[in-house]
Amino acid sequence: MTLYQQFSQVLDEQQVMHGKLIVGFSGGMDSRVLLRLAARYCKQHSIACLAVHVHHGLSANADEWQIHCERWAKEEAVEFVCERVILAKDSGDSLEQLARQARYQALCQHIENGDLLLTGQHLDDQAETMLLALKRGSGPKGLSSMASSMAFSLGTLVRPLLNATRRDIERYAQQQQLQWVEDESNTDTRFDRNFLRQNVLPVLSQRWPSFAHAASRSARLCAKQEQLLKELLLPELEASLTEFQGLNITTMLLHSDLKREQLLRLWLDINTSLMPTEVQLGKIWQEVALARADANPALSLAGGSIRRSNGELHWVATCADVSSWKQEWLGKTSLELPDNLGTLTLVDLTNGEKMTLERQTLTGELHVSFNPEGLSAHPYGRAGSRKLKKLFQEHNVPSWQRRRMPILMLDNKVVAVANLFVDKAFYGSDCELVWDK
Repeated sequence: MTLYQQFSQVLDEQQVMHGKLIVGFSGGMDSRVLLRLAARYCKQHSIACLAVHVHHGLSANADEWQIHCERWAKEEAVEFVCERVILAKDSGDSLEQLARQARYQALCQHIENGDLLLTGQHLDDQAETMLLALKRGSGPKGLSSMASSMAFSLGTLVRPLLNATRRDIERYAQQQQLQWVEDESNTDTRFDRNFLRQNVLPVLSQRWPSFAHAASRSARLCAKQEQLLKELLLPELEASLTEFQGLNITTMLLHSDLKREQLLRLWLDINTSLMPTEVQLGKIWQEVALARADANPALSLAGGSIRRSNGELHWVATCADVSSWKQEWLGKTSLELPDNLGTLTLVDLTNGEKMTLERQTLTGELHVSFNPEGLSAHPYGRAGSRKLKKLFQEHNVPSWQRRRMPILMLDNKVVAVANLFVDKAFYGSDCELVWDK
């Protein structure tokens, strides 16, 4: 089977209907071959194709690479875009990890519903990934390495060359008389992957020529085991989930340590792509779930943190601080809230829910805020006024959500806290405050 036939078979299985192909195009040999294959496939199937080049600025040659990539995309009649990224080098993460995260974040910006993002990893890359997972002490999930396809952003990430060797790709590039860029950092063995590529895999492959194929087979078996484990445990996980996708600690206490650990992994896998270490997993249970009753425990992980509230564990993704955000609002059209927090709308009364208001009381300067500091309200249906802090506690609103709930204000008075209550002075029967998240 030719390389193009392998590529086509993988793409045909994805059944591209309405989306486009997006090629992660670094300009190296693998992605240059990928671009040629994708351009040919798109031409045959009348599919749009986009090449996205991510400019990390790490090499003195980066500007030159961008020029080459744009020229090659033009030769293939493929639309080209360059995304420039800046790496937070003082974050503590490795340069490899920072570059990878920035690359995928940049690619995400171009993915729409039904799109396929194509990347050029191959069989030898899979073997390297598995050896790196062994070095980290990963379990079956880590050893399953890279999937040939997976849901990603609004589309699907596909690695159509994963069953091809580096030699297969090099042979195709030479046959097609392709040009590509050589990243000088690929020979720097201070980077773990380069060390494996330069010093370890050649020795293993010389002793065992089928090593990369065997490693790939082991990765597939680990992936199947993980999928089966997920299938068997999913009903028990669902029985432990609360209304807002938290984990009920009392229910989790009923399980053995081993099952509870696997349920925690499965729950985190649903919420974040970066798995905790074995040590971190133990801390989630011992230092967060089982912390003293009056504590407000938290454990920071990549991309967010684990928090506890009202007998539940919650994954709290890292988000922007919106407590200083303030916006005037006439109430006639929907108000777009910051940081993907949805919209607020005043609609004609439909079902008599608790968020009902009287329009004639809303005469003045309306605005929306997220800062409850120093504010008080008198919710309709209860006696007396209380600080918003106390009202949040009464409604069991977790501490990390209290500055992410929109507060509707009239001048300096609280009209309503979305989804919680309407102040007695503004309660009515002709409109309703709807927070669409």
